[in-house]
Amino acid sequence: MTFTSVLHSVVLPLGKLLLTLSISLLVANLIETLNWTRYLARFAKPLVRLGNMQDVVGASFSLAFFSGMAANTMLAEAHQQGKLSDRELILANLFNSLPTYFLHMPTMVLVAMPFLGSTGAVYVGLTLGAALLRSLLIVLAGRAVLPPQEEGCLECQLPEKGPTLREALHKSWRRFKKRIVKICLITAPIYAGMVALNSWGFFAATERFMGEHMASVQWLSPKAASIVVFGMAAEFTAGLAAAGALLNAGELPVKEIVLALLLGNLLSTPMRAFRHQFPYYAGIFRPALAMKLIVHNQAFRAASLVLVGLAYAVLA
Repeated sequence: MTFTSVLHSVVLPLGKLLLTLSISLLVANLIETLNWTRYLARFAKPLVRLGNMQDVVGASFSLAFFSGMAANTMLAEAHQQGKLSDRELILANLFNSLPTYFLHMPTMVLVAMPFLGSTGAVYVGLTLGAALLRSLLIVLAGRAVLPPQEEGCLECQLPEKGPTLREALHKSWRRFKKRIVKICLITAPIYAGMVALNSWGFFAATERFMGEHMASVQWLSPKAASIVVFGMAAEFTAGLAAAGALLNAGELPVKEIVLALLLGNLLSTPMRAFRHQFPYYAGIFRPALAMKLIVHNQAFRAASLVLVGLAYAVLA
């Protein structure tokens, strides 16, 4: 690799990632230090109470509508301080899938609608339904496996009055300096490793292999399979372009196009999620815990998409 390629593929993106991580860590520390978790948690209060979850989970859920990285940082801080068990952390991370989805929804809508029109709205609606289903199931799971919280516990563990802004900034900066070094030492080599694997063609080869074996899916027609292959071999937009061309030509019905897009989403996202999420997850959480969270997240996401897809296939 040349100096220019290393600069553009590793140094600049890694610098941007570490800068974003640093800002998220500072924001999460400051929010917790200033006791703003009390106010953020109120937005998710009904769901958090129903799911027997703690105040920091509600605060993270609310914060995730604005920054998924900051929300995860808040959960990691609570976990390291012993406020959240491993089970509570996993449930909280899964619970945040709905606000995380909303972060990407505008882009998805703006890309899908020009290609597919009302068919794109159906596809986006189904993925939104899957995200809503995930959050609902996590609330029910929390109610089943977590001990009931005391009345008013959403705010009872927080002091009535937080420190001054100057005190909070000083405390947040001390905590930030302790964690950012560790984050950099873990994130940088993992990110570089992901870039190296990508440059060696590992991810492209894996996606090609999966795409080439789509013929084994008997219920999918060859034309619909092309939507899945394009979405996996290139990117989401390529799958939409292929779907739009087939839809406008009248080659496939709406139902089959939507199911093909869901299947492409289901098969392509886990690999891409690992490639993009693991470097910064490993910087926020322990690498083993980061991998555990990503596996749970992707497995749960896949299961929800399968359920929504089956319901659509039967009812549409």
